[in-house]
Amino acid sequence: MKGKVYLVGAGPGDAKLITVKGLECIQKADVLVYDRLASPRLLKHMKSGGEKIYVGKLPDRHTMKQEEINQLLVDLALEGKTVVRLKGGDPTIFGRVGEEAELLRRHGIYYEIVPGITSAISVPAYAGIPVTHRDYASSLSIITGHESPDKLDHSIHWDKVTNATGTLVFLMGVAKIGYISAQLIKHGRSPETPVALVRWGTRADQETLIGTLADIEAKVKAADFQPPAVIVVGDVVLQRQQLMWVEALPLFGKRIVVTRARSQASELVDRIEELGGEPYEFPVIETVMPEGAEKKAKIAEALGALSAYDWVFFTSANGVEFFWRHLAELKVDIRGLHRARIGAVGPATAAALAQRGLVAEELPGVFQAEGLIEAFGSRLLPGQKVLLPRGDLAREWLPDKLRELGLEVTEVDTYETVVTGEDDIELLKLLEEKRIHAVTFTSSSTVRNFISILKRMGLEDPLPLLAGVKIACIGPVTEKTAVEAGLTPGLLPDEATIEGLVQELCRWNEGTRLR
Repeated sequence: MKGKVYLVGAGPGDAKLITVKGLECIQKADVLVYDRLASPRLLKHMKSGGEKIYVGKLPDRHTMKQEEINQLLVDLALEGKTVVRLKGGDPTIFGRVGEEAELLRRHGIYYEIVPGITSAISVPAYAGIPVTHRDYASSLSIITGHESPDKLDHSIHWDKVTNATGTLVFLMGVAKIGYISAQLIKHGRSPETPVALVRWGTRADQETLIGTLADIEAKVKAADFQPPAVIVVGDVVLQRQQLMWVEALPLFGKRIVVTRARSQASELVDRIEELGGEPYEFPVIETVMPEGAEKKAKIAEALGALSAYDWVFFTSANGVEFFWRHLAELKVDIRGLHRARIGAVGPATAAALAQRGLVAEELPGVFQAEGLIEAFGSRLLPGQKVLLPRGDLAREWLPDKLRELGLEVTEVDTYETVVTGEDDIELLKLLEEKRIHAVTFTSSSTVRNFISILKRMGLEDPLPLLAGVKIACIGPVTEKTAVEAGLTPGLLPDEATIEGLVQELCRWNEGTRLR
């Protein structure tokens, strides 16, 4: 049975600027055939075992010729596979989707064209340039600038295009900017007409260059302004001074690696995005239920005696989550904790408890194990029984200190932290190109596993690759582990919370802007 091909527009670069249908196609694909303008973050939505084939093109060299790509789609579909051809922007705007669809149809293969947000409109918008404006332009032309000058003369009627619409948008035209400007001036546009080039629009690398038809070529050369970029010609460019918005966000221009487990990363990822940064998810840990009869028996014994405990201390939101999973699995009634006092290491842990109807005692001043002892020390009495549901990599400091104070401590590993199995060649490429600006660590295990995975990917010594990358640690324990791993932490929030980490990143970026 023949498979089906989805010709999907990936949008301009920001991974969230893909349509819902486009994302659904990626999630069900057996094979993903993608180009260089598709966000690497979209590839992470593929199902396990899916195949990725890169067919990206640079202005001067192609990984695969278009005819070969067309045939590849046919061959994969004839194998019965669900194929997604992922293209930057919209596939119908200079995306050569017609050629791909035509060959699929000739072979009797079903296909769908899934529109995407075109860079011709979205990239200028991210630069604060609306392509139409009631005072400046009520019409728009989108033109390819990728042809050679002799082809441009034949494919573009300069005498008609130059003044046919208020705004002209050229895609793939950076290398021809001098020729394009000269033709527009020759055919009637004022040399003083505003021009904007927006490079890597909607991404952390976004750069905008402003000039006029008369001087933009010289400015492009002086700045060594490289593709890919969208060229906007017209008075709408003047709106940028009033409407530029993304550059004003506190994390604009920063690509920040998030190493938390994917199931826990959403808060940090969302905050980075809200503040104008580009999060790069590289989960190095995964939290799982413990396996093995002995471990499960120990958990069952500890949770079967809830009414015996005077205190239950939770040292992470994970501890809360997995504690509840075990209660449900073992069918243990939470009302057994009616006499126990509840301690939480910080606000995230307290919030996880509150969601489940448990109110923690007051929060410690320092959001780590030492803070719990400082906060509750006077109420911790010899002979009291304490339950510590936590992860297998938790420090021994807290149980040791409680025993030192004369309390009876029951430790139970309600979850285990394991290294993820995902390598990420794209991350190595970004690090090599100095396009990663910061790496965030939210636990000691994220530090150790990050270094371990980089070594597994073939780096004998990852530290030189991280030179110049800002290392951000959520708290002093994580910072200590980073130092032991050979890293040089540069950011440590006053408050060991995700929001504290985010605010520290904002202060750092503000400082880099002022320099």
